[in-house]
Amino acid sequence: MKAAYQTKKTRVQICILVITGSFLVLVAAILISIMTGAANLSINTVLNAFFSFQVTNPEHLLVREMRIPRALSGALIGAALAVAGAMMQGMTKNPLADSGLMGLSAGAGLFLAISLVYLNGMGYYSIIIMTFLGAAFGALSVHIISNLVPGGNHPMKLVLAGATVSTLFSAISQAIAIAANASQSIMFWTMGNVSGTSWMQLKIGGPVILASALIGMALSRRISILNMGEEMAKGLGVNTRQTRILGTLIVVLLSGTSFALCGSITFVGMMIPHFARFLVGSDYRLIIPISAVQGAALVVLADIFSKTIQPPTEIPLGAVISVIGVPIFLYYARKERGKA
Repeated sequence: MKAAYQTKKTRVQICILVITGSFLVLVAAILISIMTGAANLSINTVLNAFFSFQVTNPEHLLVREMRIPRALSGALIGAALAVAGAMMQGMTKNPLADSGLMGLSAGAGLFLAISLVYLNGMGYYSIIIMTFLGAAFGALSVHIISNLVPGGNHPMKLVLAGATVSTLFSAISQAIAIAANASQSIMFWTMGNVSGTSWMQLKIGGPVILASALIGMALSRRISILNMGEEMAKGLGVNTRQTRILGTLIVVLLSGTSFALCGSITFVGMMIPHFARFLVGSDYRLIIPISAVQGAALVVLADIFSKTIQPPTEIPLGAVISVIGVPIFLYYARKERGKA
C-alpha cells in the first residue's frame, strides 16, 4: 500500500516537473523569438515595446506588429498539430498518425488552392472554412483508400494511403497554381511558414485552435479508455462511435485552421506525443495537454532556427521540422514494419 502511494506520488511529481519545465521552455522560446531575426533586439527594447510603447519607434512597431504575432502563431500551430496528432494516435492506436502524413494537410492545401484561384475576394473566415473542409476531405479519402486494401488499418498501410492521397492532392494543387500563374502564392502554403501571420489572422484562427484544443483535452479520458481497446471501452460505458466522430471533428478543425495560418507542417503531431508518452506514460489526460505545450515550444524553437541560421534569408519552417521528424518517423516505421 505504501509502495503504491509512493509510486503515485512520484508520478505526480514527474508530471508537475514535465509540465512546468515544458512551459518555461515555451516562454523562453517565445521571448527569444521576439528578440531574434534579421535585426536582433535587446531585452530592454522588447520590454519597452510592451510597457512603454512608442508608435513612432520602428523597433517597437517591429515587436508589436511582426515579432509577437509570429511567435504566438508558432506556439498556437505547434499546440494544434501536437494535440491533433495525440488524439489521432489515441483513437486509432496508430503511432505514425499525423495530420501531414494522413492526408489532412494535402486536402486543406487543395481546397485552399481552389479558393485562392477560383473564389476571389474570400475573407479569412472563409479560408479557414475551406481548409477545414479540405482537411476533412483528405481524411475521408485516406479512410476510403485504406479500406479498399486488405489490412488497411495497419499503421504502415494507413501511412501509404496518406502518402498516395497527399501526392495526388499536391500535384492537383500545383497544376491549379501553374494554370492560374499563382505558383508563388501557393508555394508559401506548401512550404510552411509563420513569418506573414498578422494579428487579424490570429484573432480569427486563435480562438478556433484554443477552443478545439480544450475540447480535445476534455475528451482525453475517453481517448485513454478507447486506446485500451474497443470492447473494454464499451464495457466501461464509453460511446466509442460518438468519441471517434467528435474526436475526428476536432482533429480536422485543428489541422485545417493550422494550415490556414501557416501552411503545411508535417511530423509535429507524430513526434511530440511519443515524447510526452515517454515522459508521463500512456494516460492521454496527461499526454494531450503536455503535447500541446511541447508542440508549441518545438515550432517556436524551429522558427527561431529558420530565421537565424542564415539571415536575412529564411529557411522554410516545414523543412526545418522535417529534418528532425524524418529520422523519428523512420524509427517508428521500422518498428511497425517489424510487427507486420
